[in-house]
Formats: sequence, C-alpha cells, structure tokens
Amino acid sequence: MPEGDAVYLTARRLDRALAGRTLTATDFRWPSLATVDLAGAAVRGTGTHGKHLLTRLDHEGQALTLHTHLKMEGTWRVVRRGDRWPKPAHTARVVLRTEPGEAVGFSLGLVELLPTADEHSVVGHLGPDLLADDWDVGEVVGRLTADPDRVLGETLLDQTVVAGIGTIYLAETCFLHGVHPMARVGDVRDPERLLERARRLLKAGVSAGRPPQQVYRRQRRACPRCGTTVVAGEVGPPGQQRTTYWCPSCQPEK
Repeated sequence: MPEGDAVYLTARRLDRALAGRTLTATDFRWPSLATVDLAGAAVRGTGTHGKHLLTRLDHEGQALTLHTHLKMEGTWRVVRRGDRWPKPAHTARVVLRTEPGEAVGFSLGLVELLPTADEHSVVGHLGPDLLADDWDVGEVVGRLTADPDRVLGETLLDQTVVAGIGTIYLAETCFLHGVHPMARVGDVRDPERLLERARRLLKAGVSAGRPPQQVYRRQRRACPRCGTTVVAGEVGPPGQQRTTYWCPSCQPEK
C-alpha cells in the first residue's frame, strides 16, 4: 500500500494539474457516484491526511471534497489531452477533465464525495499526519505511549495513532532508531526522537521521490551498517499481520 510520502507526492501532482482550473467534464465509475456530474466545478486544490487524498472543489455554490484512497492497487495519473491512458480503461474509477488534459484515478480503493465541512467524518478518527506543517509531536507521543504494553510495530502501523506510516517506514524508522519492531512501546527509549526520525524519513522520501530501503525487503542480505544478515518477521494482531524487517545486531530483541 502506498505510504504517506507517496500519497503526498500524488497530491502534489494532482494539485499541479488541477488547482485553479475548472472541470470541463467528469466521469465517476463508482456505484454511489455514477450519476454525479461536477462539470463546471472549480478545483481549489488537493491535500492529504496520512494515506487519504482530499480534492477540494467549489460547485454550484457548494464547497465539496472528493475523498479517495489508493488502498493496495490504486493510482492517480495525469494525462495530457490526446494522449492514451497508461492503464486499462476498465480500471478507471474517476476521470476529472480540464482543458489541458485529465486526471484519472485507476483501481482506487475508495471514492466518496462530501461537503468540505464534513471532512472530519472521514479523517477525524486518524492520528496526526507526520507530513503536516502543524504536526504536534507531543500529541503523537501521547498516542504512541498510551498503551505501553502494545508492540511498537503494531502501534506505528495504527493510523489512529499516527497517520502515514506503512511497512516501509516502520522498518526503516525502527532500524534508524536501533529498536526491535517487536519491542514493547514502554521499552522504547526516547519515543519523541523515534517519531522525529519517522517524520524526517518521510520528508526525505518526498524529496527523493522514493522511500529509503536499508532493511526493508532486504532479508538474507547484509545489514548496511554492521554486515549482519537482515531478517523478516510478522507484526500485528492475528489476521492483520504485516511483514517487517530488522537487523538482529543493530536492533537486538530485549
């Protein structure tokens, strides 16, 4: 699933293509929105909260938000007028057309339209966004440490604790901090620094256009820091386990 940095970059691309423009046509291939026509809507911009995309529009005197989520397979592509779509047409879920071209959402996992004033109903349950300018580290530390017996990896993946971290940034943050992903939250030294490191990693991923990969998916390969073989394991409650990666020497299990 795309993580906070990838979703942020998607929002940036949509913003560049749509913000300040008027939609000349729309096509919603989503059952609950099949009859919606937003032609004539002015696009104010696209923002994010964690892994959620929020495209804000003004349409017939209403402030509306198009809320989309990429889930596992989704992607938004900006296509110039006259160019072929990069993915099969049957996978398109949303088409937003302007004079220069169109933004097409393929294989989106969630699509809904709501009043902008009601955005809290779809993202209000989430924790603070690590990439937000108004990010409050104190609030996130409080959420992270609320259950000291909870497994760190499971807690960092919980979007109601902090929004934007997935399996890549879980593995890379724990590696950078030198903590085992299966450690108890209560045993983690300096949780504020851990979260600051996660934020810096996400920002670096935005700047580089790709996430770091020192241990993620590098099982059976040498740790770039000490040479020990990187290992993989499952983290999370039954039925919701995700694979994570760590160096047994740099991140010893206490």
